[in-house]
Amino acid sequence: MTDLDGNTAADGAARWAPGEHILWRYRENAGRRFHICRPVTVVRDSPDLLAVWMAPGTELMKPVIADGTPVHREPLATRYTKPRAVRRDHWSGTGVLKLARPAEPWSVWLFWEADWTFKNWYVNLEEPRTRWDGGVDSEDHFLDISVRPDRSWRWHDEDEFAQALRVGLMGAGKAADVRAAGRDALDVIDAWGAPFSDGWQHWRPDPSWVVPSLPDDWDRTPAHVSS
Repeated sequence: MTDLDGNTAADGAARWAPGEHILWRYRENAGRRFHICRPVTVVRDSPDLLAVWMAPGTELMKPVIADGTPVHREPLATRYTKPRAVRRDHWSGTGVLKLARPAEPWSVWLFWEADWTFKNWYVNLEEPRTRWDGGVDSEDHFLDISVRPDRSWRWHDEDEFAQALRVGLMGAGKAADVRAAGRDALDVIDAWGAPFSDGWQHWRPDPSWVVPSLPDDWDRTPAHVSS
């Protein structure tokens, strides 16, 4: 991992160069196994921002109910208590640009229509990401916020957030921290701070980039991690 000049960055963290392939992973809640893995292409990796592109058709790993039922189709009452498995699949939508600032308990995702009409930003509340030589790892916190081009916003998945609390996937203290993180994100949105004000909606991927592959050892345990 090197910066654009092939050196370690000034803050001591090694940097990925644009075009490199890494893994964006999430651990299961109240567990240590990885249950989501998305190969992505690095757009920018600087001390204050990691930007990656998940291309349409990307092969990935995702959780399912053990009988194969998609998680979102399982009734909420049993969605987080039934046994689960993971399976290979492909990202079926248009590409997603993911932006993450170090130590922030959320990442911001950008979505477009098929003709590149900008659709929305999506604030994914999550554990601050840890870096390792193959990518970044986090844990999803259920609650999310979408932001439309006119800067209006709304909460998402409040029912899932409440259910995760009820079944013990998250304690009351952690839930309060997540709510506070959401309010902090809303402060950034209301002030129209970075990354919303940075013009990323006009970004386009390099047409020479290939779709990264999903490695067989996608769930490997990192030898060294950093924030």
